[in-house]
Amino acid sequence: MEFMIRQVISTIAICFLAVTGCISQQHPSLILTQAGIKDVRAGLGTNELFDQVLEDAIAEVDAEILNGVEVPIPRDMAGGYTHERHKRNFFVLQMAGNLYQITEDDKYAEYIKETLMAYAKMYPTLPLHPTQKSYATGKIFWQCLNDANWLVYVSQAYDAIYDYLKPKERKFLEKDLFRPMADFLSLDNPKFFNRIHNHSTWANAAVGMIALVMNDMELVNRALYGMPIDEALRLEKDNDGGFIYKEGMLQAGFLAQLDGSFAPDGYFTEGPYYLRYAIFPFLIFSKALSNNMPELDIMNYRDGIMTKAIYALLNQTDANGQFFPLNDSQKGMSWNARELVTAVDILYSEDPSNKTLLDIARRQNKVLLDDTGYAVAAALKRGEAQPYTQQPMIYTDGEDGTQGGIGILRNKETCLVMKYSAQGMGHGHFDKLSYSLYDESGEVIQDYGSSRWVNIDQKGGGRYLKENKTFAKQSIAHNTVVIDETSHYEGKIEKGELHHPYLYYADLDNLAAQIVIAKDTNAYPGVELQRTLLLLTDASLPNPLTVDLFRVASDQEILMDLPLWFQGQILGTDFKYQRQLDQLNTLGTSHGYQHLWHEATGQPDNSGANSLTWFEYGKFYTSTFTTESTDKLILGRLGANDPEYNLRNDQVLIHRKERANSGLYASVIESHGTYDPISEIPINPYSDIVSLTVLLDTPEYTSIRLETESTQGWIISIANQSNSLSQLHEVSVGSETFTWSGPYQIKRTKNQ
Repeated sequence: MEFMIRQVISTIAICFLAVTGCISQQHPSLILTQAGIKDVRAGLGTNELFDQVLEDAIAEVDAEILNGVEVPIPRDMAGGYTHERHKRNFFVLQMAGNLYQITEDDKYAEYIKETLMAYAKMYPTLPLHPTQKSYATGKIFWQCLNDANWLVYVSQAYDAIYDYLKPKERKFLEKDLFRPMADFLSLDNPKFFNRIHNHSTWANAAVGMIALVMNDMELVNRALYGMPIDEALRLEKDNDGGFIYKEGMLQAGFLAQLDGSFAPDGYFTEGPYYLRYAIFPFLIFSKALSNNMPELDIMNYRDGIMTKAIYALLNQTDANGQFFPLNDSQKGMSWNARELVTAVDILYSEDPSNKTLLDIARRQNKVLLDDTGYAVAAALKRGEAQPYTQQPMIYTDGEDGTQGGIGILRNKETCLVMKYSAQGMGHGHFDKLSYSLYDESGEVIQDYGSSRWVNIDQKGGGRYLKENKTFAKQSIAHNTVVIDETSHYEGKIEKGELHHPYLYYADLDNLAAQIVIAKDTNAYPGVELQRTLLLLTDASLPNPLTVDLFRVASDQEILMDLPLWFQGQILGTDFKYQRQLDQLNTLGTSHGYQHLWHEATGQPDNSGANSLTWFEYGKFYTSTFTTESTDKLILGRLGANDPEYNLRNDQVLIHRKERANSGLYASVIESHGTYDPISEIPINPYSDIVSLTVLLDTPEYTSIRLETESTQGWIISIANQSNSLSQLHEVSVGSETFTWSGPYQIKRTKNQ
């Protein structure tokens, strides 16, 4: 009902605009405005940051003008000459448009005109791109997605020089280039345009932005609401897993993207890496709609979902501002991405009271070449920036916030991320209840991310590599339990889209002991998975401890594997193992196991707990974990069945339990000590954990005892069947009895 109400309100608003002709016909009016440009011109020469950005843009665009117009016939994949040339063109054209408005130098307008005329002469002659590698093949690029990128940027250039052009020149460009391209991206490619997916966000924004410049209300409506589609197409799912239609939602178009892509708190179902990419069209088109159709009040649509999404995105980062590589993600993407510069500057222009945004802008050391960028630069010069602090947070998933989510536990630079979200459409990985761990240096326990080299011609033209499907998406590639060497939901998107884990309990307010508990009952038939992650901080500890309790309960005997993807050089173990020195075999034949070399097999001792210590970033790390005599400890390395070296040679410890119908994996990860290669003196290279014991594990309760060198210890108890805050619990272990209320208890003890 809420969706339909929003649709009715927005329809009334746009119909009013169509009748009254209230779309702004001043140019520029998309992102740049006449009033904004006036402010920028008045401040030139007074702000070093903005002036440097302007100087750099002038140098870059002037070099392109000297080089001359290049509009080659398309032929290459991403990374190839024609792809990169056309990509370069749309960035330069947008910059040139801003420079024309700021400097009033006609050479920039003339360069844009000449380039657009060249495109307008070529475009009607173009067939589909010769590569034919995409579900929606483009014309200028190998996929429609990049054609939409082009139009989002170039529409801004066209807007900037609109009044510079003669009417007959505008007519030619719109007739032979812009309107045909808008129709191609929408009418000719409904599977690209009419769905809930980041690709379609770009498509809707591209069509809508050029429509605003041309004052084409038909295209504006198409961009906002999508196209009418027959019932058969409504229920079809594209090759990437993005739904074309969801019951109860606007069926397609930009407003449907705002409805269907985000949870109410701003989490993007495809993950932060793809929101980083999609935030640009979401925000740029929203800004253009705000400037041209203020009656839509787009920035307040769905209770300000656009603003919530940006803040959520900024927070889904480690201590260095790098995004968590959930789902299909390329590692290393961070706040410094051009899309985030845009997001910070535009969001600050909407909410200048939030001075913490200026702290991120300070770290980016770059602003937009417009009035929003100038406002940020001016505020930075006035010293108004306030520290931005990433927050522990629970984010929900799904348009109604009921499809799982992610938990972010933080204390200082330590960050623990638990993923219990929905599938994430076609970019989702099969890693329910997985986690990753970060400190101030980077990844400690990694999420693999994707197998892809973006825009690298030698690596499949920048496309996802086959190993993305055969390994990176598979469950064994992640830090989560795998049953019978088979990925969650059998590694099938259509099954994954039907289900999701759920949050059992979370408490992030207590910085001494942040906790998140989530469950899943659908990844495997007849199997319940429950994971408890705890970030434990104490004055007796040099660094926070990560406590992990992963329970598995099955209605039949199963084989259980829990991989630990640690980062660094193995220093030692306290269990014996036999390493394969002259021959390697793979761990399996499918579901990612075929890519793992079996390097060594270890056998637990009889102590009930074992450990692995490694070294990375000049620091020591140890994982201490409970074991049973029948367990196996497998050391593996990624790289098997990888003829083109598409995978990294990462290491993994797999804790295997065979022929059991239940099991508890209890472990603690700690950072301890440092090593300076100059002084060659190791400090505290051994673990502070002296014992880790399972006191009790039943369907109702789980209790463990953790003890450290400092004589400090903890007993951690979980109520597995009741998450009520008022429920009283009593557990007896030997001569000890523990009582508490609520889903869990952490009891401080002295070492025995």
